[in-house]
Amino acid sequence: MTAPLRVVLDGLDRTSAPVTEWPARLALTAGVLAVIAVGTWLMWRGWVARGRRQADLPAPPPVPADLGAVAAGPFEGKYLGSTTAGSWLDRVVAHGLGSPSHCRLTVHDGGVLLARGAAPDVFVPRADLTGVRHDKGIAGRAYGDDGIVVLTWRLGDHLLDTGIRFTGHDRHSPVVAAVEPLLVPTAPGGAA
Repeated sequence: MTAPLRVVLDGLDRTSAPVTEWPARLALTAGVLAVIAVGTWLMWRGWVARGRRQADLPAPPPVPADLGAVAAGPFEGKYLGSTTAGSWLDRVVAHGLGSPSHCRLTVHDGGVLLARGAAPDVFVPRADLTGVRHDKGIAGRAYGDDGIVVLTWRLGDHLLDTGIRFTGHDRHSPVVAAVEPLLVPTAPGGAA
């Protein structure tokens, strides 16, 4: 060692300072964990309360045994959720419609089947489809222009928007093109 460095090292105090005050550290950790637990509990209560408010929403129709011929698909993607039509932040949680999951969309003559991996499948009968479009986002998720495909459909007396983001941005237009022929044309006065 060089002499100036030795002088500097000799002048240092060789005892280390206490690293932390353990009781204060444990209290702070417990406080943070309590805040996280309370926040999670409040979010769960909000989800349950939203489900109760949507109790008048009928269950989606079961997947029929005969869906008709496959018109297009399957297309792999992510089911982002369903919302009240026209209100992209008003998530529908009743009947598992609010649970994001991996999905496989298949267009059949009888309607659109969303086979979901971690949630119940959703079948939208042809007669209930009212629209399909590209959109920026749904259910609190935004992806930019044409980032998702939105199916608009009727469930009882309610109109819903269901958003799907497909793997590969080039998959969105073929899905819209495959679903459009299923839409029932409406007359200028709104009658089918």
